[in-house]
Amino acid sequence: MAFTEVTTDITGRLLSIVGESNAILDEEGRYRYGHDETEDHSFLPDVVLKPGTAEEVSAIMHLCNQYSIPVTPRGGGTGLSGGALPVQKGVVISMERFNRILSIDELNLQATVEPGVITEVFQMAVKEKGLFYPPDPASRGSCFIGGNVSENSGGPKAVKYGVTRDYVLNLEVVLPNGDIIWTGANVLKNSTGYNLTQLMCGSEGTLGIITKIVFKLRGYPQKTVLLLMPFVTSAEACRAIAEIFRSGITPSGMEFFEREAAMKTISYVEKITNARVTTPFPENMDAYLLCELDGNDDEVLMRDAERVMNVVEQFMVGEVLFADTEAQKDELWKIRRNISPAVKAYSINRAEDVVVPRGNLPALINGIKEIGRSVGFNSVCYGHLGDGNLHVDILKENISEEAWNTTVVEGIGDIFKLAVSLGGTLSGEHGIGIAKRPYMPIAMREANLVLMRGIKSAFDPKGILNPGKIF
Repeated sequence: MAFTEVTTDITGRLLSIVGESNAILDEEGRYRYGHDETEDHSFLPDVVLKPGTAEEVSAIMHLCNQYSIPVTPRGGGTGLSGGALPVQKGVVISMERFNRILSIDELNLQATVEPGVITEVFQMAVKEKGLFYPPDPASRGSCFIGGNVSENSGGPKAVKYGVTRDYVLNLEVVLPNGDIIWTGANVLKNSTGYNLTQLMCGSEGTLGIITKIVFKLRGYPQKTVLLLMPFVTSAEACRAIAEIFRSGITPSGMEFFEREAAMKTISYVEKITNARVTTPFPENMDAYLLCELDGNDDEVLMRDAERVMNVVEQFMVGEVLFADTEAQKDELWKIRRNISPAVKAYSINRAEDVVVPRGNLPALINGIKEIGRSVGFNSVCYGHLGDGNLHVDILKENISEEAWNTTVVEGIGDIFKLAVSLGGTLSGEHGIGIAKRPYMPIAMREANLVLMRGIKSAFDPKGILNPGKIF
C-alpha cells in the first residue's frame, strides 16, 4: 500500500480543521504519541491532531482519504499489543478532548459517553447514581473507554458480567472516507441487518473512529466478599477454579497469580505508596487465587463463601484468608492490579495474553513453563482464570538482543500453538495489533483471514486507517 507524505500544505489544511493549539508538530511532543506500553516499540508520527467533534474527525479523515495519508487513532496509550502505534507515520488522531459523559439515563439504564473518558471516571460517575458498569481492565485509572471498545477489554469482573462488547448498544463512528454513521440503535434487542456495533468492538481502530458510545448499565451490587486462597502448585489452583464453577457458584472475580508475581508486586506497591503491605502471603505456596463474590444479601454471600472454601479443601490449599475490612480488600486488589506495571518495572518484557477453556488451564500453565525452560526465558503468569484468560509476561532479564528477537519470538509462537491446541486462541483482551500479527495464521485459517481482509477493504478501500495492524 503506497501512502502519501504529510506535506507542509497538507499540514496547514489539517491545522485549519482543529486549530494550531490542538496540533503537535515538534518532535518531542510527537514522540509521546508514538509509543504505548508495548515493550519498547516507538514510531514517530508526522503530526498529532486533537479534534474535539465528530465533524472535525470527519474533515480530517476526508482529507487524509483523499490524499492516501495513514491515520492512527489513539486513546490513553495503555495498550499492550501496539494497536495504536503509527507504524506508517502520517497522522495520529488523539481522542483526549472527547472526554465528556454526555448523559446517564437512569430510567433506561443507559449512558452516552465520548471515547476519551477515563474508564474509572465513568465507573464512578454511574456508581454515584447506584448504577454499575462492570468491565474493569487493570489500567482503568488511565485507559480511555473508547480504547476499551476498540480492544474489547475485559478485566476481573468479566467472568460474571462479561466484557466491553456486552455493554455496547450503539456507536457513532467516523468512517475512513469521512462519513459519520450510527451503527445501531439504543435498544436492548436489535435484529435489523448486520450487527455493525459488535463488528466495531474489538476491531482495534481499523474500521472507523468511534466518537460516541451508548452503554447499557446494571444496578450496583452493594456487598462483596473477598477470599485469598494459597495453593501449593499452579495446577492445583487451576483445578480448584474449575471445581468452584462446577459447584454452581459464579464469582464476580476469580484472579490467579504466581508467587513470583505477588512478591514482585508487593515490593513495587510498597515502593510507590511508601507504605507496608500488611496482608500475609503464606510461604511455600506457588500460586494464589483471589475470589470475589458480590450481591445484595449478606446471608447468601456468606453461604457462597463457605461453599467456595469447602470446594477448595479438596485440593492442596493453604489457610484461606477472608478479607474482613475494606482496607484489606483494597490492598489485595491493588496488588492484583499492579502486577503488570510491577513486572514492567523489573524487566523489559513481552506481555502476552492467551485464553483457553477453563479445564485446560493446568496443561496451559505447565506447557508454558516447559517452553520457557527449553527456550531459556523466565515468565510470570497471572490473569483472569475464571474465564480462562491467562497473562504471560516473558522477562528479558539477561537474555541477549539476538536471542530476544529470535529464539524467544519462536518460543512465544510455541505458546500460541499450545493455546490453540488446547481449544483456545491468541488473545482474550489485549488484541492483536502489531505484537501478535505474525502469529495470526496459528489461530485463523486462510479463509477466515480472507473474510477479515474483505471487511477491512469494504470499510477502508485505501487502507489508511490504523494500517499494519492485525493482518
